Amino acid sequence: MAEPMPGESLTATNPEETGSRFDLRVIFPAIILVLLAIIGLVAVSYFVAQEREREETQWQLRMGIVADSRFTDIDRWLNRQLDELTGLAKNESLQIYTDQINELSADTTQTDQVEALRDYLRNLLTVTADRTGFAMPATGGSDVPANVSETGVAGLMIIDDQGNVVAASPGAPPFTGELQAFVSGQTQGQRVIGDMRLNSRGVPSMAFVVPILAAQTEGAQATQIGIILGIKEVGPEIFPLLKQPGDASATAKSILVRFKDGKITYLSPDESGKPMAVELDADTPDLDTAFAAQKPGAFATDKRNAAGDRVLVTGRAFTLVPWVLAHTIDYDEALGAAEARFRNLTIYLFLAVALVFVIIIAVWRHGSSRRASQAAHLFQNMANKFESQKNLLQLVTDSQPTQIFILDDKDRYQFANSQASKAAGIPTTEMIGKPIANVLGPQAAKRYITLSHEAIELKHEVSNVARSDEGGKVKVVQSEHIPLKDPSGTPKSVLTVERDITDVVTERERRARILNQLVKTLVDVVDKRDPFAAQHSSRVAKVARSVAKEMGLTEVETETADIAGNLLNLGKILIPEDVLSKTGQLTDAERDMIKNSIQTSAVLLQGIEFDGPVVLTLRQAQANWDGSGQPAGLSGDNIVVTARVIAVANAFIGMISDRAFRQALSIDDAIENLMKGSGKAFDRRVVAALVNYLDNRGGRAELEK
Repeated sequence: MAEPMPGESLTATNPEETGSRFDLRVIFPAIILVLLAIIGLVAVSYFVAQEREREETQWQLRMGIVADSRFTDIDRWLNRQLDELTGLAKNESLQIYTDQINELSADTTQTDQVEALRDYLRNLLTVTADRTGFAMPATGGSDVPANVSETGVAGLMIIDDQGNVVAASPGAPPFTGELQAFVSGQTQGQRVIGDMRLNSRGVPSMAFVVPILAAQTEGAQATQIGIILGIKEVGPEIFPLLKQPGDASATAKSILVRFKDGKITYLSPDESGKPMAVELDADTPDLDTAFAAQKPGAFATDKRNAAGDRVLVTGRAFTLVPWVLAHTIDYDEALGAAEARFRNLTIYLFLAVALVFVIIIAVWRHGSSRRASQAAHLFQNMANKFESQKNLLQLVTDSQPTQIFILDDKDRYQFANSQASKAAGIPTTEMIGKPIANVLGPQAAKRYITLSHEAIELKHEVSNVARSDEGGKVKVVQSEHIPLKDPSGTPKSVLTVERDITDVVTERERRARILNQLVKTLVDVVDKRDPFAAQHSSRVAKVARSVAKEMGLTEVETETADIAGNLLNLGKILIPEDVLSKTGQLTDAERDMIKNSIQTSAVLLQGIEFDGPVVLTLRQAQANWDGSGQPAGLSGDNIVVTARVIAVANAFIGMISDRAFRQALSIDDAIENLMKGSGKAFDRRVVAALVNYLDNRGGRAELEK
């Protein structure tokens, strides 16, 4: 048995205890290192996956733009064909002649007239077919012998409601077989596009049908008398639209396919230039066009084209025809370089993680003997630092005239300055860790607890103003409750700063009382000089305040409307009393003097400081919503809202009040006049608020007192 080291007890050499402590010292750091390595590898994988997803998203947006562009051009082309034929079908001469042919065909004595009508329609169809591309295309180097007439493949036809050909352009195909069956299967009154098929020349062809309605007479209902059938070879027009202008991609292409009866038919030309030459089962594994047809608008990066190459694909479905536009690009061209970059990035990051892992092990082994002393020294420094910060915080907050304290989520004090300690009546050191309800009492603590919980729940600052009456003396305090986040970002405590604002509030209320007294005095002066408008200003102010509240205006705006209403007629103190009390016809000068009295009120008050825009309200009180009032050109929302309220209230009170030259209107008549002026002289919203106040808030009863 080995000799014990000096100072070591014999029990410390127990092999099981020594081995157990050694295992814990080795295994625990090893587990931490393994977890760090796993986290690093997961982080690398996640980062690479995010980069791959970002690259794929960029391609999805890029391909979606191209697919939408090609889809729009083709859809616009389809609609244009129908619009061309619809314009022809609305030709009044065509409607009349077709109707006449239907009526005269059974009369053998009218053969010449019917034939003349047919000639006109035939010429009209020929001209339209040449203009719109429905004419029989030139055969060029056709192998058809000169003495054999070539079967028509394109043209325009008029078919009557009995299924008979009324007229057709040269080169139109025979109206038999599939073509006749297609027309007879359509619903009357509908514009229809037939699916793409190969005609007798092996060229993609499509049929278009629009109804012909009888020329309408007054009071008559339009009825269908036939259809216009257009057949054209569409390859030269529609397939070039699949090419995106300016696209420099080598493998990007847009393909038209038809999804029908579990089959995917490729309408676009194949590599040899032959259209409608490829047809595959829709359940072909990972087929790109099947994915585009079954999930139009979706995007995939793991599909295969008809040749088996991996591609990116997205699709758009048409509504006029059973087609789908599939836009694809080879995976290697789109994401090949990015994949190589991702592989290299993964390798480099894994190597970096491994290197960091090795370095951590080396540093851990090298510093294991010094870790304990360094940790103790570090903790001591941190403790000293925190103690210094605490002392500095205490010193700074103690110098403030406000209460400052911190409550945790259990409503316990974590910090308190000297003002908070003074309010609580106990030393700061005795407050820390105690619930605020135990220190201040449940009733006094209730407000702080409620506001602190609200700040933690809302995760932002909460402000509050509280008024109390202590022994007949009013006290007003304002407090801010600021949530403090822990290292995880979750609010766990609340900083409360409370200041006494009693003097500020008392002074503000004193100023308000003085201002109200001044306003009342000025109103009384005006009322005594103008007996016919006595109490007019106070009634305007009352209605203006009620309307402002009804509109949800701020307290300052509501108070502004009230004061401006009371001072509305202050300018009349400069008008001679004989003019104010005159019952006869006023001169133009006297009328202008009274009309401008509101502007005079604004001039008299412009040197007084109000909390709200009282002077501006008076200056704009005669502005009309449509800009026709005073100041000239001021209109709409550019007029301050309080001026719009005063304008309506002043007009309303003026109408329901007796004047020297007329009797008062009823409230209903006054409202009717205001409604007529809404949108012209008055803001509709203000008038609506006045009506609601009168009818639903007891306003009528208040005004009739």
